[in-house]
Amino acid sequence: MRARTVPVEEAVGMVLPHDLTEIRPGEFKGPAFRKGHVVREEDIPHLKRLGKDHIYVLEIDPDELHEDQAALRLARAVAGEGVTFSEEVREGKVTFRAAREGLFKVDVETLYRINLLGEIALSSRHGNFWVQKGEPLAGGRAIPLVVKESLLEEVERIAAQSPGVLRVLPRRMSRAGLVITGNEVYYGRIRDAFAPVMLPKLRAYGLEVLGPEFVPDDRERIRQAIEAMLQEGVDLVLVTGGMSVDPDDVTRTAIADLNPHPLTYGAPVLPGNMFLVAYLGEKAILGVPACGMYHGVTILDLVLPRVLVGEILTRKDLAALGHGGYCLHCKECRFPVCPFGRG
Repeated sequence: MRARTVPVEEAVGMVLPHDLTEIRPGEFKGPAFRKGHVVREEDIPHLKRLGKDHIYVLEIDPDELHEDQAALRLARAVAGEGVTFSEEVREGKVTFRAAREGLFKVDVETLYRINLLGEIALSSRHGNFWVQKGEPLAGGRAIPLVVKESLLEEVERIAAQSPGVLRVLPRRMSRAGLVITGNEVYYGRIRDAFAPVMLPKLRAYGLEVLGPEFVPDDRERIRQAIEAMLQEGVDLVLVTGGMSVDPDDVTRTAIADLNPHPLTYGAPVLPGNMFLVAYLGEKAILGVPACGMYHGVTILDLVLPRVLVGEILTRKDLAALGHGGYCLHCKECRFPVCPFGRG
């Protein structure tokens, strides 16, 4: 790249090699002059108001890329399934958006490797959260005005080793069953408090819900209820209550009687330590402890979106939730726009 600086008064008729940004606090932030604009006499006062007494005229070498070209190459390299971006790059920046509803996934290691290269920046939201079509997911840009093409070739090489640096995975499960355990509810001693919480959570993801089916604290009855739901063709069964170590809490053993694999009980998330996740083939069983009925947000809100796209969660996955797995129980809950689950 060869640069030549000229006073703005001498720039009339010359072409701008990049966008010139204007910021008017509270009113406007964006390009005052676009890349490729031919400077006119009447532009000079405006340029001076932007603090531009001199402007660059650049000659880009064959082995170099303009910031907009570099940002576009970056975008094409990292955008995976379910992610879209505008081909009209401005000021060397590109914004990635969800092309569909689903679970946002980030290949964090590849993201890190790309950002280690320097001169290219890729910033994303936290992954493993549900997003709606059109939501912003990430932003990328070339930092200098001109970068070596070899840098983008390295970005492309690194990104090609990933299944997708940025992806939005679609929901694969469509039907869920709800089994509510507990003698106190089954025999009418108290009113159930699980269904009013669980049903809206499930339906918010577009799931058809079978149940709730109420059963007592009977190991065989619970197993039969889960089995019946699965035979009805549900993809997922939520079983609530009976997850602690009390003598009457037999839900965990009832689930184990179905011989699922893997089965993981216990998680470093508060609320939700006594959570259970198990699989029978591609079908999932989630054991929801009592916290699920009186805490608005629990481990279920971190795990359910991942289960719905077909992820098989193991002890390793649940252990990773410990960092960021402590809910602050804010007076006004703003989940998922909060630290919970963002380890």
